[in-house]
Amino acid sequence: MRAAVCPHYGPPEVVRIEERAVAVAGPGQVGVRVAVAAVNFPDVLLVADSYQVSVPAPFVPGSEFAGVIDEIGPQTSGFAIGDRVTGTGMFGAFAERVVVDAAALAPIPQQVDMRAAAAFGVAYRTAYHTLRSAARLSPGDRLVVLGAGGGVGLAAVQLGVALGAHVTAVASSVEKLDIAERYGAVHLVNHTTEDVRPALRALLPEGAEVVIDPVGGDLSEPALRSLGRGGRFVTVGFASGTIPRIPLNLVLIKGIHVLGFQFQDVPPDEFTRNEQELRELLVSGRVEPHVGAVYPLDEAAAALRHVGDGRAIGKVLIDLTSDS
Repeated sequence: MRAAVCPHYGPPEVVRIEERAVAVAGPGQVGVRVAVAAVNFPDVLLVADSYQVSVPAPFVPGSEFAGVIDEIGPQTSGFAIGDRVTGTGMFGAFAERVVVDAAALAPIPQQVDMRAAAAFGVAYRTAYHTLRSAARLSPGDRLVVLGAGGGVGLAAVQLGVALGAHVTAVASSVEKLDIAERYGAVHLVNHTTEDVRPALRALLPEGAEVVIDPVGGDLSEPALRSLGRGGRFVTVGFASGTIPRIPLNLVLIKGIHVLGFQFQDVPPDEFTRNEQELRELLVSGRVEPHVGAVYPLDEAAAALRHVGDGRAIGKVLIDLTSDS
């Protein structure tokens, strides 16, 4: 089978296409013929060996995929050959075929196509669990989303609107903000052409209830200042590459809650509820993932570069059924 391989750590351009042996599904595992893989920012970091965990090279990057089961390992139940499934893992998705534990897979609803299934997983699950269980977003809340053009950011815009929030999108280009507006953002701030702090103060004179921050860097502090008393600031990641330093006097004066999101911190009952609600949003068509770019497997390095340079709008996908 063909796969995108990171032979040694470095920039996205180190990734190359190689022929690899087809693995056999073991006990509790299934083989999946990959149709579509999604590119996420941590994939870029893993290739550069700058993520919080390290994967020994050489390895196949890619943490999210959708495809069709073509092998069932022994002592494996719950799936059949031909089932359409989606899955996530630390690495391995940028390949024509993967072998994974059956417990790591979820069936793709009949109404959902492969590209939507691959695009919906990590970003939308992160955004929804963040909004529901960390931020405790309520209908009518004023929500500020940083990095509103990226995978998690645009998902937070769409899902925030679906949950009844009034969304302010902060992003780095007119194009990204146009997409955020298309999906329901009511206020738009371009942080490359205007000062974020006064812009948010003018748009939200009474302050926001929630800020979702997958970016970090210089945007975090002015966004935190935009919160009203008792507001919730949730940090999801640091796509800017810079971990911000927050003056704690701001937290003290306004009684702000600063929270970090991790899946393992979501209570089990809420996790189940959130997953069910999110699935209903996808199946019903109320929320549809935005795919900003699609690459063939041969251009996996270019897809990683696209995401690493911050040019992605919504999700970037690798289509393994296409040669161009």
